[in-house]
Amino acid sequence: MSANFEKELLSAINAVLANNGRPPVDSLAAGSDLRADLGLDSFDLAELAVRLQAKFDVDVFEGGGVRTPAQILEKLSK
Repeated sequence: MSANFEKELLSAINAVLANNGRPPVDSLAAGSDLRADLGLDSFDLAELAVRLQAKFDVDVFEGGGVRTPAQILEKLSK
């Protein structure tokens, strides 16, 4: 997985968190659950999907939901 994709994903997640008045995270564990561990809800995930699609032209949630940063990075790296 590309370090650039990881950096961009972290940036996008932190932007979503900031938009909701929540503190940023310093890093992402590949197996973190986007909902349980990072506290993202359905609206947050939709915003994250839009941000990533605008940046990479990839709908990371197409073909089923993703639960972890590793799953998102896998789709971005294809």
